Amino acid sequence: MIDQQNQSEIVILSGGLDSTVCMAIAYERTNTAPLALSFDYGQRHKIELERAALVAKHYGSRHLVVPINMPWKGSSLTDMDIDVPITELSSSHEDNIPTTYVPARNIIFLSLALSLAEASNAQGIYIGVNALDYSGYPDCRPQFIDAFQKMANVGQARAISGNPVKIHTPLINMTKAQIIQRAISLKAPLEITWSCYQGLDQPCGKCESCQLRQKGFAQAGLADPSLAQ
Repeated sequence: MIDQQNQSEIVILSGGLDSTVCMAIAYERTNTAPLALSFDYGQRHKIELERAALVAKHYGSRHLVVPINMPWKGSSLTDMDIDVPITELSSSHEDNIPTTYVPARNIIFLSLALSLAEASNAQGIYIGVNALDYSGYPDCRPQFIDAFQKMANVGQARAISGNPVKIHTPLINMTKAQIIQRAISLKAPLEITWSCYQGLDQPCGKCESCQLRQKGFAQAGLADPSLAQ
């Protein structure tokens, strides 16, 4: 049974860099620990959930981990028979969405978050989607968020009563370097975040998520504190 006590904000927390910065932003804006919502959806490894728990603890947040059964696979992040691609970063993904895209993942995550927000009277949901330094996933674009917000505004009882849940995407138009600089200004615990798609003892440094993180720290002129652990 999930405790449905009133909650001001919900952050969809993966344990990665972007969602952790969203935690920091939500905390700064409200001066209250947001609820951390994570999903166990059969992903390739559980390290990110372990890191999400550490981030939630850092902010004094309740941490809910919701299991989702997606037996149809369809992604290298949920199917061990599909290798995580190792390729050079590309500036254009329109015609080449990588196999790490999980079909409809953010649609599912946001739908469950909206349900929890309505049940717990939360005012907003934070999600760390980004449309600049990203892998080209269609559910990370502003068009998707705008469409989802419109759907929520007509599909929830509280919305038609004049109190819609606001979906916050504070990182959507930021480069990875800008996200890292924002994190530093907020003293976000980047040292405990995990971005790698592989479930190894250390980040592989070769998958696209690792490369995007490396690029961001390099452009910000900073060392990645997670590598010193």
